[in-house]
Amino acid sequence: MVHLARLLQFSDSTLPIGSFAFSNGLESALQTGIVRDPDSLLAYVELILRQSARMDGIALLHAHRAALAGDDGAIVEIDRELYCRRVGEEQQMMLTRVGKKFAELVLKIMPSPGLARWLDAIRAEQTPGCLPVGQALALAHMGVDEIEAFVMHQYGIASMILSAALRLMRIDHLDTQRILSTAQGRVADDYQAVRDLALDEMASFAPVFDVLVAHHTTTHVRLFMN
Repeated sequence: MVHLARLLQFSDSTLPIGSFAFSNGLESALQTGIVRDPDSLLAYVELILRQSARMDGIALLHAHRAALAGDDGAIVEIDRELYCRRVGEEQQMMLTRVGKKFAELVLKIMPSPGLARWLDAIRAEQTPGCLPVGQALALAHMGVDEIEAFVMHQYGIASMILSAALRLMRIDHLDTQRILSTAQGRVADDYQAVRDLALDEMASFAPVFDVLVAHHTTTHVRLFMN
């Protein structure tokens, strides 16, 4: 019961790590007309979840396994590989700013030697500090298995986008909850698709999303950092 309670705590969309400041490209998607209504929002959330599984998800699984093996060198390598594959300064900032805040928060709540070493490496600029890696370290220490960690990460991505949608478009909480429920239906398929992939297979082809990221860096009116 304690295990479940802590898992729920760290998957809470109100976790104070700064994710509220990011929309994961949704702001530009609305400005360019790619997202217009609940149906197109659902399609957008599913696109980001598919991309996340094949990038962040692979990094998270490898980092979780490395954490269980006590391999700090592999964790730094995974962190750098994920950071280098993120297109655009804003995407990199989102991953690392929230990742560092997550590590600081967890260490205020409970001891985690592996996570503490990772945070020290971030502060020493030896590793970038991407959120999925921090999640993997903390959750492995808590005894959370990799499937639960993957589900929690994917839930957090969907929740971030839908929280931003409530502030950016005409949509109510009932529609966002319906979208969240529908989008989560793909999580088992996404895990099965990536669980056996090597780290160097971490890649995602989503050109529309990459264009939206670039668009957001030059827009004059914006509410979110990404």
